[in-house]
Amino acid sequence: MTDSHAPGYIPPPTRRDWIAILSAILGAFMAILDIQIINSSLKDIQGALSATIEEGSWISTSYLVAEIVIIPLAAWLAMVLSPRRFAVSISVIFVVASLLCSMAWSLQSMIVFRVLQGLAGGALIPFAFSLVLTKLPLEVRPKGMALFAITATFAPSIGPTIGGWLTESFGWEWIFYINVIPGVLMTWGLMYGLDRSPPRWELLGKGDYAGILTMALGLGCLQVFLEEGQREDWLESAYIATLGAVALISLVCFVILQLSRDNHLVNLRLLKQRNFLLGSLANIGLGVGLYGTVFVLPVYLAQIQGYNALQIGQVIMWLGLPQLVLIPLVPLLMRYLPARLICATGFLLFASGSFLSGSLNPDFAGDQFIAIQILRAMGQPLVLVPLSIIATAMIPPSQAGSASSLYNILRNLGGAIGIAVLATILDSRAAHYFDILRGYVSIGNPAARERLALLTDQLGNSEAALRLLDSQVRQQAQIMAYNDAFHLIAIMLGVSMLCILLTRALPGTGTPT
Repeated sequence: MTDSHAPGYIPPPTRRDWIAILSAILGAFMAILDIQIINSSLKDIQGALSATIEEGSWISTSYLVAEIVIIPLAAWLAMVLSPRRFAVSISVIFVVASLLCSMAWSLQSMIVFRVLQGLAGGALIPFAFSLVLTKLPLEVRPKGMALFAITATFAPSIGPTIGGWLTESFGWEWIFYINVIPGVLMTWGLMYGLDRSPPRWELLGKGDYAGILTMALGLGCLQVFLEEGQREDWLESAYIATLGAVALISLVCFVILQLSRDNHLVNLRLLKQRNFLLGSLANIGLGVGLYGTVFVLPVYLAQIQGYNALQIGQVIMWLGLPQLVLIPLVPLLMRYLPARLICATGFLLFASGSFLSGSLNPDFAGDQFIAIQILRAMGQPLVLVPLSIIATAMIPPSQAGSASSLYNILRNLGGAIGIAVLATILDSRAAHYFDILRGYVSIGNPAARERLALLTDQLGNSEAALRLLDSQVRQQAQIMAYNDAFHLIAIMLGVSMLCILLTRALPGTGTPT
């Protein structure tokens, strides 16, 4: 029996607690969905707003920058305003910002509204996570983490599907309209489930404003650096190099400030705790896997196989739907098997799916991905729930805000860094493989001469045959680059698996670990 007077004791959750948790998780789900759902509609939005591809990229980047900046601030703002007032406010702002995005009349207005939406949505993610940590005792927490896992895995998986369908059927505005009804339900649930408490305005005078400034500047510049670096040729661009330098200096100053004072914005000393450190490192690799897969696969299907947004969504859907069945079973599984074993198995399945994806050829299309997607779908729930428990089980409730901020930031950064690296690999390795392959396509190669002669006979024009052969060689080089990208994702997930195997067994909680 748990001692109710023990430090860190959390009473069993009430119905109101569950309603508050479910409402916050719904908000986190919608916030993460809004990252991916817009990608299927960017072309249509760019056309409606008369924006170029480079300009249109800021529709996504602005949301991501706002989201990653607000995550570390969420815990402090919740203390200042009171959790209930903070949660309800950001819920209302999220709904209003979504409606404003649907009514944007120019690229500039869309970016402003997306920033507002990202600030509100980004705050909902750590708030939901911290509610699970503070409202649920350890023996019940796997259920809460299973629900939160839906936001991290299912939302990115179905985002392109929903976005593609809504845009094709009704128009791009509907990707924002769908936030309204869930937003109203979320607001009502938070108002009902959270206790009233007075704001603590005195905390404004004690705020770590130097930490806030360096954090916001560092994370904001880093996110733009990662999002725009590939398009601007990285450090060859003075603009990108400046962003990188500002991000580095600001984040170093932020770390020094947080470690040198007790009045800190985020308690970085939590990383001294072995399981939280290793769990957070594994979470970075998970971010690469989650966001990297949803980035590389659609680009491959569009670029190599010529799929449209709806067809891409139908392939990615196989990653999302099986998880709705599997995620609720994970807390039950954790009653009988060690959390580390479940999590490591999940990483192994996820990594295996990514490795198998690195066997692409010109005929490898949507149907061949179904079995691989199901394999990934089996692995992701086995990772998300136990990983969250392993990382946070020994964190006291008083540090839930900092733990939530760090944990979610690191997964987002893992995804941002992963996408930046993968985009660079796709370009650089494609060029590398093209240089190698074209060395074999020469007049001195009998097979190349035979292929060119065959194409000339088919097309009736040697110049057209040469262009087609060049296109085929370039496509093969791109496919080889995609194989490298999927293999890199598999390696990162394998490293995360090793991190989990190095964690300590969880303390006895009545649930075997």
